[in-house]
Amino acid sequence: MNSRLIDFHCDVLYKMLYTGEVDFVQHDTRDVTLPKLREGGVGLQVLALFVEPSLVTGPPRFSQLVRMIDLYHEEMLKHPELQAIRWKQDLEEWQQASKIGTILSLEGVDALEGDLVYLRTLYHLGVRFVGLTWNHSNWAVDGTLEPRQGGFTETGKQLIEECERLGITLDVSHLNEKAFWELLELTDRPIIASHSNAASVFKHPRNLTDDQIKAIIDRNGRIGITYVPYFVADKEEVTIEDLVKHIDHIVELGGSKNLMLGSDFDGIDKKIKGLEHAGQHPALLEALEKQYGQAFVQDIAHTNAYRFLKENLPSRAE
Repeated sequence: MNSRLIDFHCDVLYKMLYTGEVDFVQHDTRDVTLPKLREGGVGLQVLALFVEPSLVTGPPRFSQLVRMIDLYHEEMLKHPELQAIRWKQDLEEWQQASKIGTILSLEGVDALEGDLVYLRTLYHLGVRFVGLTWNHSNWAVDGTLEPRQGGFTETGKQLIEECERLGITLDVSHLNEKAFWELLELTDRPIIASHSNAASVFKHPRNLTDDQIKAIIDRNGRIGITYVPYFVADKEEVTIEDLVKHIDHIVELGGSKNLMLGSDFDGIDKKIKGLEHAGQHPALLEALEKQYGQAFVQDIAHTNAYRFLKENLPSRAE
């Protein structure tokens, strides 16, 4: 079995677009670069498309997503070492090759502007995961930090139906708890939390309750352990050992085969000590191997995420 690490969430495309530093090899200020992916043994990176609301530029627009995807093609995929993965067949090719795979994910549907034609367009352009919101409210649903904690709008429910029809996996990482349970009633498909930790270990609105974790496990979904220090512990210096406590708890709940990694690199300013960029993934894996052994490390770093992709990516029509 191929053992290359799979990371289910990073914001490098956002950083590249909005800083103007588009070279994917240079810029050591970024957490994710081609050399750092190599150094960290990352074999597949999920790339978030995120457009932050701004008082200057106004609400997110679909054109901003298109620019980000253009940047992905022009500045990332020009490197022959990188491979775009859109279909099951692409995943099979990746598994037999030595390239670094990339998959696009939408973080927050704000920039779809309530238009499902835009959703279908992103699907045709390779987006395979959709995070429904980013902390606050949008036209579809409320996020974890929205005070009213509302559920889905009627258009939001249509979005879910269309994602299900297309074969797009829904990501609940920023979804408020009421909407989380409503989503499970609206779809039978597995879901993911691409970058969330355990609320029982550290209470934060972005972390998952035990009941939510168990529900994702019951659906054969996946939880990407994230390296955001303020989701891990309330300490000045958060360590890898603090992060492992979240993994321990999800394992205790029966989630050893549902865990994966969701770093959130380039989406965070503060870092876990010793886990500060993509090249430092081995430090986490070494800590896990001491506690759990090599087979568990293989599962959380690769196999759990790979099996999910193999089961849930759509097939290309031949």
